[in-house]
Amino acid sequence: MDEVTDVTTTSGEKVLPEHGSGEDPGERSGTPSPTPAGREARREPFVAVLYLLPALVVFGVFIFWPLVKSILLSVQGTDILGNPSGFVGLVNYTRLFSDPDFLQVLWVTFAFTILTVIPSIAIALLIALLLQSRIKGVRFFRTAFALPFAFSVATASVIFGVLFNPASGVLNGILNTFGIDKVQWLTNPDLALWSVSGATVWMQIGYNLLVLSAGLGALPEDVLEAARLDGASGLRLQRSIVMPLLTPQLFFLVVVGTIHSLQSFGQIKILTVGGPEDRTTTLVYSIYEQAFANNNSNYGYASAQAMVLLVIVLIITALQFGVLERRVFYR
Repeated sequence: MDEVTDVTTTSGEKVLPEHGSGEDPGERSGTPSPTPAGREARREPFVAVLYLLPALVVFGVFIFWPLVKSILLSVQGTDILGNPSGFVGLVNYTRLFSDPDFLQVLWVTFAFTILTVIPSIAIALLIALLLQSRIKGVRFFRTAFALPFAFSVATASVIFGVLFNPASGVLNGILNTFGIDKVQWLTNPDLALWSVSGATVWMQIGYNLLVLSAGLGALPEDVLEAARLDGASGLRLQRSIVMPLLTPQLFFLVVVGTIHSLQSFGQIKILTVGGPEDRTTTLVYSIYEQAFANNNSNYGYASAQAMVLLVIVLIITALQFGVLERRVFYR
């Protein structure tokens, strides 16, 4: 470093060298000045929090706080107006699992989930594979089969309510042409759950078809071509090559479809109102009945049911990730 000398004026005063003389002000004070990169690094956490703040507020208001509120209500009793009456511990949970009606609700919930998830994925997969064929008008068929995804649950339920109408419904009209008596699709205890499940399958096919069609369109063509050169074709090609490559999309649909079916409400409310004989009363609809229907306002008991539903969803999802994901082939 060049030697720094003082400059003395004619009056005898010493003048310190200016900043441009080569000496760092940070070196004179003993603390190095922060570099632009260092200042930027220290600002990054604050900037990240600012970007996340809107999402955190939304999650906090609509997810985390309702969850905490439900947990608190599940261990409290409620009066006739629905106001918390005091801490009751696990009384609501004890009442749940000792109630035979609640056990039937659980059975209906699991049956409804199985009747909707598996068929909706299987039918959508079959349609997606058929639509891969190079036939005329394939785009029209793709749009037509994906159309159910555009319908809301309420709209689709109203449509199926017309189809299932025992007096003037289209389904009974078709059966009547073959000499078959009218069927009580929604009022027969043995058929109601099957009818609601069939309507739900139709509602879910459109979304499943879109996901599977996207997966089929992203398959590596070189792998398929190599398989064809080795003699694989038809069902063998689909089973040995296409299906393993589609396992990520299938696994995704199983997880999402299961959660969606466990939380289904609209079609049950519109088509059967939980009947007949509670044969279509799922856990979500039972929560609605306890909390809101007929001015029950039994929020403590309903919150306990909501906590049971949350635990069921978490357990099933964990099992699916622990068992099914091992068979998923990620390219």
